[in-house]
Amino acid sequence: MRTGVMIPTYRRPESLTRAVRSVFAQTRAPDEVIIADNDPAGSARGTVEALRAQSPCPLVYVHAPEPGVSNARNAGFAAAGAERIAQLDDDESAPAHWLAALTAAHEASGAGVTFGPVHASAQGAGPVLNAWLHRLYSRTPGHEEGLIAKPYGCGNSLIDRTACPLPDPPFDASANQTGGEDDILFAALAARGVRFGWAPQAEVTEHVEAARATLAHAAARSFAFGQGPSQTAFKARRPLQLAGWIGVGAAQCALYTLALPFAALAGAGPASACLDRLVQGAGKVMFLDAAAPRFYGAACARR
Repeated sequence: MRTGVMIPTYRRPESLTRAVRSVFAQTRAPDEVIIADNDPAGSARGTVEALRAQSPCPLVYVHAPEPGVSNARNAGFAAAGAERIAQLDDDESAPAHWLAALTAAHEASGAGVTFGPVHASAQGAGPVLNAWLHRLYSRTPGHEEGLIAKPYGCGNSLIDRTACPLPDPPFDASANQTGGEDDILFAALAARGVRFGWAPQAEVTEHVEAARATLAHAAARSFAFGQGPSQTAFKARRPLQLAGWIGVGAAQCALYTLALPFAALAGAGPASACLDRLVQGAGKVMFLDAAAPRFYGAACARR
């Protein structure tokens, strides 16, 4: 069965080059690499063409000119010919054994979607912010290889299109500017009985650029993550589940507001954890789309 690697990108030429070269260096070469360029100007085309001669497999460039994270992923999936699609974000890089480890764990578990660990690397952040960024961008739950109960995000994942009843298109356009397109898709797949797997040896590095290494950005990310479960319940028209998440969020706000002064005295790790949970709690309560931070799409294009 063929396996492709899909990398969505938006105006990150140096980061994209790092990600693509890490895929070229895999011990288990992919059958194709798809670059989905979400810049209206098509700025990644030149980067892709400069890398083409180095590629060990077909290198596919697809332009998704309408800004939006779902648009980019959908364009990449539409252009892919492989049955399995491994996703690597343009701010991630993978060690040489990544794809081999991801596919081996996927085949062993029989899952429809398999995820791997993510380690965040941020430069120049203070202790509390650095700890907060690691909480936001790292994914190291410590699972053993095999099936897991809940899904994670698209970055460092493998979707088996022969085992998943994917919608057409796979990613919901309502998440174009806010993100969370993976939460919507994986919640729908879970409801259809799709199983999820974990590949502990398939770790990648997420390189947190300077523009994201700020307290304001960390707070916005935590708020958006907090909104996720409430928004999913709201869109699925599950009022009892929504009420439960709002209650959890309100309790988080109250508890972690009281705990914050003591957490700050305990050090950077406890302080960042307290801030993260407090802001996520606020997101669960203020879940409506009007309050959602805009990280992608038209909002990103305006910056």
